[in-house]
Parts: sequence; C-alpha cells; structure tokens
Amino acid sequence: MIKDKKERWMHIYRIMVRIRKFEELTEVFFSQGRFRGTVHPYIGQEAIAATVISNLEAGDYVGSTHRGHGHTIAIGCETDRMLAEMLGKENGLCRGRGGSMHMQDFSRGYLGQNGIVGGGVAMTTGAALAAQIKGSKQVAVAFYGEGASNQGVVHETMNMASIWKLPMIFVCENNQFGVTTRVDRSTSVRDISVRAKAYDIAGTTVDGRSVVEVEEAISEALKRARSGEGPTLIEAKCFRWLGHYFGDNEPTRTREEVEAEKKKDPIQMHKSALLAGKFADESELASIEKEIEEEIQRAITFAEAGPAPDPRSVTDAVFCEPVSL
Repeated sequence: MIKDKKERWMHIYRIMVRIRKFEELTEVFFSQGRFRGTVHPYIGQEAIAATVISNLEAGDYVGSTHRGHGHTIAIGCETDRMLAEMLGKENGLCRGRGGSMHMQDFSRGYLGQNGIVGGGVAMTTGAALAAQIKGSKQVAVAFYGEGASNQGVVHETMNMASIWKLPMIFVCENNQFGVTTRVDRSTSVRDISVRAKAYDIAGTTVDGRSVVEVEEAISEALKRARSGEGPTLIEAKCFRWLGHYFGDNEPTRTREEVEAEKKKDPIQMHKSALLAGKFADESELASIEKEIEEEIQRAITFAEAGPAPDPRSVTDAVFCEPVSL
C-alpha cells in the first residue's frame, strides 16, 4: 500500500485509466474475431478494483471473477502479457492456456479469475485460512458479483469465515445485472450488505464509483481483518456500461438508461476529486492518459509478435511428473 494519499490517489487514477483503455482495446479485438471464447468487460467498475487493491499490502491475496481484467490490472499484471494471453500466445500471462476468464499470477498473491460464478470466493477463503494458520497477518479479498451473492458457496464460506474469524474481505460488485436479470428480480434484499448480519460480520454498502467511499470501506475492513476481528462484507454498487459480454444485445435495459449511468463515470469522478484537492492539474492527468495509450500500443506489438504454444506442450500443467518414493 502506498502510504502517501496523493501518491496513492494518483496511482489509483493511473490504474483506472489503464483498465478503461485495455477494455476498450479488447472490445476492438473481439469485434475483429481475434479472441477464442467470450469476454466480460469491466468498464464502469474501475474504481472498485483500483481502490481496493491499491490499499492492500504486498503478500495479501486476491480472488477474482469471470469479469476480472480490472482486478488483474490493479494487482500489477502487465497489459502486454494479458493481451498475449487472450490471443492464446506462449508469452501470455498463463502461457496462452487461460484466456480472458482464467488469468492468474501467484507471485503477486493473485489467485486469479474464475469462470464459475462464486467459485473464486471459496478458494480465496481457503487462502485466508492458510494466512490465519501461519499467523502471517496476510488478508484475502474475494471479489464477486451480485448474482454470485445468491450462490450457496458464498453463504457457506461467509459462515465458515465468521466462525473462524478469518482475515477475509468479501467485495460484492453489484453492477445491477446478473447476465440480463436485474438485481431486483433475483435478490431478496435491496442492499446485499445486510446479509452480513446473518453471519455476525461487519457489512457496509458504498458507491462503487467513488474512490473516497470505497477507500474508507476497505481501510476499515483491513483494520478488522489484521487485528483478528474477522471478515467484512463490502457491497460496492456500480453499473457496467456494456453488456454481460461483448456482443450481448442487452434485452432488459434501454439505451437511455445506460447513457444516463455513463454520466456518473468513475474515472471522471476521481479526476474531479484530484483536481479539487490540488493533487494534480489537467496537464499531469493528460500525461498519464497519453502514457497509458502508448503502453497499450506497445502491448499490441508484444502480443501480436508472440509465438503460439508448441503443440507438444499441450499436457503441460495437466499431468504431474512421476515422483520416485
């Protein structure tokens, strides 16, 4: 975690811009038919991943979702290797084996994305249990969506994490739609954070577009987790700008609704906060944006030049090597 607030907030801005630019690029590549499988864009949710992960310490664990490019970038994974991964190249983050929905980097404590809805929550809770057993003071953060909040595995792990007072933070990114189902058609409560009461853990709902609100919530949750007070459930309400996946015709929401939500752009909100607090001026922020644009262009060159995996390596990481006893 960067202790100085100005430096940290500038870092958060940089991450948010990087996420947006990367996702805009992936939309172009997807439209050109260059990816195998589908892609779930993170645009509109940038403040959540950027702020939560920027407040973690080195060694903390993060578990992601199928909509995980924002988390992957926020934890420090390189955009060039991410794009190479999505193109199925050997120089990709996971040697081209994982694609859009299964990127990970254990060296950063990043347990990775997960194509199973809610599947990453249990895995991340296991990391929190390991940290507690080791007495390492590490914290585990599991991201999941409001749709996954209705999965049994999420409730089971919250119950277990509460009983054992694990150093665990559950971050529900409520972007209002599970695939194409509105949250009020699928979920029994208005604020998902109230479910924390059922497990006797702390719970709060914040505006997921506000760096200020997200940072306040994650700071308190981290204090509780590191001091042995157990888990926290943070619901970060947001709105994904694009469909569930690229190509989704979005049958359950109108263009007018989407355009109205875009006026609450989290990047512009944070930019205004930086300018109002005199943390930066327009030229500094413009310089960051230009720098990220150039980075994305270099990522394209790197990824396109990368080699395809050797077919003879198809079973790598599938079968283990025989061990002599």
